[in-house]
Amino acid sequence: MVVRSIKTCVFILIFICTVAACTNPRQERAQTESELDRVAELTIFAAASLTDAITDISKSFESGHNVKVYANFAGSQTLQVQIERGAPADLFISASPKQMDALEEKSAIHESSRRNVLRNSLVLVTPVRGSHQIEKLEELANSRIRRIAIGEPNSVPAGIYGAEAFKRLGIWSAVESKLIPVADVRAVLAYTEAGETDFGIVYKTDASLSEKVRIAYEFPTSSHSPIVYPAAVIRGTVREDTARSFLRYLETSEVKSVFKKYGFSVVK
Repeated sequence: MVVRSIKTCVFILIFICTVAACTNPRQERAQTESELDRVAELTIFAAASLTDAITDISKSFESGHNVKVYANFAGSQTLQVQIERGAPADLFISASPKQMDALEEKSAIHESSRRNVLRNSLVLVTPVRGSHQIEKLEELANSRIRRIAIGEPNSVPAGIYGAEAFKRLGIWSAVESKLIPVADVRAVLAYTEAGETDFGIVYKTDASLSEKVRIAYEFPTSSHSPIVYPAAVIRGTVREDTARSFLRYLETSEVKSVFKKYGFSVVK
């Protein structure tokens, strides 16, 4: 009986090992096939003013490249700080060279990947249902105008451009106390649409998206630094090839037409 039990145990053990030997290769093949079918991922940090354009472009890139794109939109200064603190970004598109310069100085981007992709212009908007109208920018000094929304003038690109324009045009001291600083250009647009401010300083591309505001004034290009959007791959990303592929995609005629649809000027 004891011998029979031992033989039975040995038989069961041999059977289990045989099944395992046959099963493991199948599991390995299934796992390999699963890895091959897995969709790649790409995380883009982009200026708030690019929200609509990059959202559309990301969808078309996903369908043609088997890639899932995740986008984080905010003020360029906010995104810069997040990247410096180790946020998992693969690609950065800023609304100003300043933030990209700061990252380059800290070796946080691949310098060879950096390129200017877009240009924009700056405008003053007011609620469509509002009663304020101006013919000259100097009229902002009038006491009837009390609140002007602007991106934080010390950090948000649109706010920096706006403050620069006010100073060059000689009305900074007259409007400084009226400025309402907010987190990014889309927040400026939202405040102005809601009638929380008399005017707001946004990019022309943002103004063109809204039916609740109208352009009251377009700042001369000579009144501020050129509004240029640089893009670059983040150093240390494990998705460098995919990020560079997305950058190349931004240069295609298909994508350029999307940018133009949203009012951007494409850098040649």
